[in-house]
Amino acid sequence: MTTTATTAGETSAEQVIAAAIHEHEIETGAAIRKLQLAVEWVRLHPGEEVDTSVEWGMRELEIAGDGAPTVDEGAVAEFALAIGHSTDSGRRYLGDAVELAYRLPRTWGRVLAGEVAVWKARRIAQATMSLPPEGAAAVDRALYFVAARCSYAEIDRQVEKARKEHDPVETERRRAEAAEKRHVKVHLGAMTYDGLVPITAMADVPDAVAFEDYVATQAAGMDPAIPLQVRRSMVLGMLGGRHGDAGEEGSAPGVMVFVHTRPGQAMADVDNTRSTTTVEQVQEWCTRAGTKVTIRPVIDLAEEMSTESYAPTDRMVEQVKLRHPECPFPGCHRPSRPGYRAKKRKKRTDPAGTGEQHGSDLDHRQEWPEGKTVSSNLFPPCRGHHRLKTFTDWTYDYDPVTGFTWTSPLGYTYTDSGPSTDPSIRRHPG
Repeated sequence: MTTTATTAGETSAEQVIAAAIHEHEIETGAAIRKLQLAVEWVRLHPGEEVDTSVEWGMRELEIAGDGAPTVDEGAVAEFALAIGHSTDSGRRYLGDAVELAYRLPRTWGRVLAGEVAVWKARRIAQATMSLPPEGAAAVDRALYFVAARCSYAEIDRQVEKARKEHDPVETERRRAEAAEKRHVKVHLGAMTYDGLVPITAMADVPDAVAFEDYVATQAAGMDPAIPLQVRRSMVLGMLGGRHGDAGEEGSAPGVMVFVHTRPGQAMADVDNTRSTTTVEQVQEWCTRAGTKVTIRPVIDLAEEMSTESYAPTDRMVEQVKLRHPECPFPGCHRPSRPGYRAKKRKKRTDPAGTGEQHGSDLDHRQEWPEGKTVSSNLFPPCRGHHRLKTFTDWTYDYDPVTGFTWTSPLGYTYTDSGPSTDPSIRRHPG
């Protein structure tokens, strides 16, 4: 008779797999329940018909496709932070849940049964938001049974098939839009350590030939000691007036670059690209022929400026935005300075119309006139979070050491230590 001994290693492996299965089941159940809670939250905070004429007050948000319920805009931030999302990301999460529950009932049923992963169901929901109700229903019928294993390509195929059948007008609009792909993109947010910015473009043949002829001609007339490709890149600056004759009227650059250096800091901060570069690079920019350099007076960020009026002075505005370069709401990274635009999202992922010009308002943390217009009472939330603070029961405090602490209408507090690509947001129960 042969006896098989069970070693400690084999037993440990069995325990690990059993524990992994158990944790996966818990994780799956929690993901399903969280999605259900998102739907319940929207039901508790219903919106009415969306009124696009409202510019300043809180609005109803259309977070999913046609026929799905809207939600009160003021309710989004509370749920978003509760599940560890920014306001924008939380809005998309709520929209995915509502799309599934109201417009994709078959897929929703399989999610609740644990037969389709939440992340896959959300991908389907995001794809169907732009469809009319009949189109979403067609995709639901086509995919619900195979949703667990279908590819992204199959999802897209079914969505486009439903669009052609149920929304021919939109199909034609998209076809015409796709046929026109000409563009010029200046990727300021991708500036390199050496101060270089990539540019991509696509043009039709006549424009491309004309541009190549212009670049080649101008580069040929420049200092031959400079490498040819460097000369060609400098021609781009000539289009904006950078490299004209310094003596010509109106030949100064038409672009303003905000650069800051601070004591003890080796690098220079470039506001336009939200990045840093070397001081030597800034010196090279300033010494180029034809460049006009303006040095503004240094603003003491610790100074307590004040004015008797409601509106702060230009100098105060500059000081506040230098102190706080991003919106102070937890997880929001909209920059304080105007002019910078985040990547535009497709309409279905940005139903609230948040692709507005970035930049901030200045908010009196303690309302004016009780709260004076002084530096310590001014902060730069983005327009959406400024409205949230003004029209709902959200409040905030600021401590130079711990950062901003926001208190939600339900009494939960959230602390964000400051600007970061991955902020440390701490939630405390009310």
